[in-house]
Amino acid sequence: MAADRRSKADTLALRQRLISSSCRLFFPEDPVKIVRAQGQYMYDEQGAEYIDCINNVAHVGHCHPVVVRAAHEQNQVLNTNSRYLHDNIVDYAQRLSETLPEPLCVFYFLNSGAYHGHLSSLIDISPYKFRNLDGQKEWVHVAPLPDTYRGPYREDHPNPAVAYANEVKRVVSSAQEKGRKIAAFFAESLPSVGGQIIPPAGYFSQVAEHIHEAGGVFVADEIQVGFGRVGKHFWAFQLQGKDFVPDIVTMGKSIGNGHPVACVATTQPVARAFEATGVEYFNTFGGSPVSCAVGLAVLNVLEKEQLQAHATSVGSFLMELLRQQKIKHPIVGDVRGVGLFIGVDLIKDEATRTPATEEAAYLVSRLKENYVLLSTDGPGRNILKFKPPMCFSLDNARQVVAKLDAILTDMEEKVQSCQTLRLQL
Repeated sequence: MAADRRSKADTLALRQRLISSSCRLFFPEDPVKIVRAQGQYMYDEQGAEYIDCINNVAHVGHCHPVVVRAAHEQNQVLNTNSRYLHDNIVDYAQRLSETLPEPLCVFYFLNSGAYHGHLSSLIDISPYKFRNLDGQKEWVHVAPLPDTYRGPYREDHPNPAVAYANEVKRVVSSAQEKGRKIAAFFAESLPSVGGQIIPPAGYFSQVAEHIHEAGGVFVADEIQVGFGRVGKHFWAFQLQGKDFVPDIVTMGKSIGNGHPVACVATTQPVARAFEATGVEYFNTFGGSPVSCAVGLAVLNVLEKEQLQAHATSVGSFLMELLRQQKIKHPIVGDVRGVGLFIGVDLIKDEATRTPATEEAAYLVSRLKENYVLLSTDGPGRNILKFKPPMCFSLDNARQVVAKLDAILTDMEEKVQSCQTLRLQL
């Protein structure tokens, strides 16, 4: 491709001239120019190979041939909207329904997930966004993250699930006292932007009771963590127990392995309530024959390559390697995760658990120089987040952690050297 033959400097100059600065780059001080990818690897214009630890969109692997072929073959036959009768949309809905609890049996297809920042209504319910803008609206109520490492109820609490659920009950009661009603409770099944949080088991069930009593519905966001990423289950909300069933589940990103497709699954009562409004749901590209062919291909690959079980084995191995780093390096305060959804919490001090924000940014930059793509998340931007393509291997885990270990060791030696120099002075 002609664009690939440009120098990195020319590409950057064109981007700076033609693309809004609000469209940010990874590693802005020295961006990576990626020209191709395959599996869990990405390649720059010089042919250098990077291990991708963060691209959960390429769920079954970058450019997976089965998914690419499905899109191409269907595009050669027909691509149109869902107002025409077609097998792909019903076949895909049926396959998705087989992965979900029985009550979640009605599907709405979209062309992409409605990401934070693209709709004002979503900015309004996203603390991650509105706290940096106009602040919290009076109709929005924020419950504490069920974070047992940094939150008010930690790992030593006898029942953090109940304690955090009671916080939701308190928020509901406070809203009702002001004359407000509760419409819905929105939660990522595993809060990612919040810092790779693993809610205590049983928390969602008790929250759902409080929300249902107040007349609301429970919305589980599986956009980052669904489709077998957690290994033990196909959906992350299932970690909360077999008796918990959300009223609505949202899916995106991994659902199409990079193809723009998303989905909302819900129950018959919720669907009937929406239908009773008389409003038609239509999305020009949602549920197209091509999108559904891609979605079916992703499910086929997950099953044929046993990637859910793979996430369990590789994720457990990676977690163990990272826990060894926690023993070795004081900056590693916590290692948490399930399957191939893992967070490493970097701290300045064990007693205060102060986020090591600058250190995390430096570490990610150094890893990039060592051909590992990783990023940070959490309110303090100090959580190393691992959400690689599901084909990420045991050998990849060894390589990444070895490089992480070397950089942390180098950081500690530099700090020690500076401290020794100050003492000598």
